[in-house]
Amino acid sequence: MASINRKTIEYLAELARIRVEPEKRNGLLKDLENILKHFEELKELKTDDVQPVSGGTSNKNVLRDDQSPVNFLAADKAIGAFPEKQDGFLKIPPVFEQK
Repeated sequence: MASINRKTIEYLAELARIRVEPEKRNGLLKDLENILKHFEELKELKTDDVQPVSGGTSNKNVLRDDQSPVNFLAADKAIGAFPEKQDGFLKIPPVFEQK
């Protein structure tokens, strides 16, 4: 079985760019060990006579006819309903702040 230790936890956290609090590392270590044990158990299953599955359905290229949009709002009405406009554009609150 693949071994996992505290150093592995720290490495994985660094790769994922997440902070794992020191007091939670032991619990995470135990959880990951249990997951790996489960995969070891799955390796013991006899799958020689099982056919590979390539998908959940046999349907291919299921398409529908194109339809025109229904009950759409005219552009001038939609723009007219917008609360703020500036120089012909819709004005929204800033998303990013400049530093």
